[in-house]
Amino acid sequence: MPGLTLTDMTDLDLRLVRYFVTVAEHRHFGRAAQELRVGQPSLSRQIRRLEDSVGARLLDRTPQGTQLTTAGTAFLPRARSLLRLASQAGGEARAAAEPSRLVVGYISGLIVTPVVAQMQRRHPDAGIETRFVAWNAGREALLERQADVVVTRLPLITEGLHVTVLYDQPRAVLLSTGHRLAGRESLTLADIADEPMPRLRDGGDPQWSAYWLIDPRPDGRRAPDGPLINSVEDKFEIVASGRAIAIVPAVGSYGRPDLVGIPLSDAPPSHVVLATRAGDNGRLVTAFRKYAQATLKPPNLP
Repeated sequence: MPGLTLTDMTDLDLRLVRYFVTVAEHRHFGRAAQELRVGQPSLSRQIRRLEDSVGARLLDRTPQGTQLTTAGTAFLPRARSLLRLASQAGGEARAAAEPSRLVVGYISGLIVTPVVAQMQRRHPDAGIETRFVAWNAGREALLERQADVVVTRLPLITEGLHVTVLYDQPRAVLLSTGHRLAGRESLTLADIADEPMPRLRDGGDPQWSAYWLIDPRPDGRRAPDGPLINSVEDKFEIVASGRAIAIVPAVGSYGRPDLVGIPLSDAPPSHVVLATRAGDNGRLVTAFRKYAQATLKPPNLP
């Protein structure tokens, strides 16, 4: 960005840069503070420190939320690049220094514990770690070496990856327990043709969104628009309040007494997969893939 020299960039505190990127992505100090697990006043002070270091105001608070300034808009892609390069450098250094270390990534709703336990028993010399990754960040976690294997769901951009399907999982319609369809044993796409469905505020991954909205539907109709959301938690809250429905993996329980999942009979199942970096055939990655294929199964449904 204009006025920011290479020397300035090398003097930046990467922790503050991460804070800024998180606020910029949420467009909200409160939600960013929750994700970062810091107090909102402290987060505001750290952002001011970063702005002092950069020499420009990066964020404006408005009645509609937090907005990027012109300087902030210019700084954001460079900030993301800094974090990506730092993470990649650290991952490559660890990979070189610790050849007996495996970081297992997983997304929400998928359990890797049985495979991790098996790895620990059979490879006691190795350091096996687990790391939660966002639903849309599995590929980046692998390519940036934040994880060595990731258990996630398709659809997924597979360029640069090796992907192994572990099992299929039926899809269900998530409803409020008070919804008119909540007592049904199963549903079809025709049953929910006119029901609004939440959409990510920033659009998200178009391929992922189209898959979970089933948009367009087999008859060519578009999935009805619903409230905008920022997270899975937002989706659950909106569905529980009766303002929308959602298509989700069938898992039996959704952790809330006011939600119910009804099998969606005419939708193809989702696929749970193991993703690794293409060409990574190290002993720990190979062993994890073998154990995952033998051990990980779909959850028992009622």
